[in-house]
Amino acid sequence: MESQPVTVITGARKGIGRFLANHYVEQGHTVIGCSRGDIDWSLENYEHVQLDVAEEDSVRELFRRIRSLGRLDHLINNAGIALLNHSMLTPGNSVSRILDTNVLGGFLFCREAARLMQRRRFGRIVNFTSAAVPLKLEGEAAYAASKAAVVSLTEVLARELGSLGITVNAIAPGLVSTDLIRGLSEEKLEQVLARHAIPRLATLEEVAGVIDFLIAPESGIVTGQAIYLGGP
Repeated sequence: MESQPVTVITGARKGIGRFLANHYVEQGHTVIGCSRGDIDWSLENYEHVQLDVAEEDSVRELFRRIRSLGRLDHLINNAGIALLNHSMLTPGNSVSRILDTNVLGGFLFCREAARLMQRRRFGRIVNFTSAAVPLKLEGEAAYAASKAAVVSLTEVLARELGSLGITVNAIAPGLVSTDLIRGLSEEKLEQVLARHAIPRLATLEEVAGVIDFLIAPESGIVTGQAIYLGGP
């Protein structure tokens, strides 16, 4: 009997990541999640690891542990940080922190996941980008730049890994009621939503539904795509 699928989720301590961890455990996956902070909850068939996604040695050690499971089916690169600040008021260390988490961390996880996935010639990688890219949101220059890099990374990796049976896609969840948008004023929130084709918050279930499609075995020909919820 084939073992249950193994799914890695970054940024799993809270918000979308925590929801997805529970969602895929309920679907019978073995889920490995990670975040910089510890969790105050537990799930059967879930393991949590504390690490910084941009620390290469820690990422390699995590994937050595995953290798012992004998398979890796899915990587969901959800970890990310945002900053709402005018570019002229943004310090360089804040930009570095955003790029380290959103770009370098995503790259390291994609690289290590692909090395395991190629053994079975099957894998699904889903990266998280943002509507801040196509909407060119004022006050989010560093964040939008990092998420534009995620789209480029996704497109190139899709070409590099396609012959290995690995698909690489990106999702922009739109505005979801999580910590990432709690710093927005009501006025700013309404302004951003008004620029979407469907001007409302996305639900966690809607985010999971798109990821379900992208990681399905039947979606093996879908790769190099960025799907923007809400239609910016």
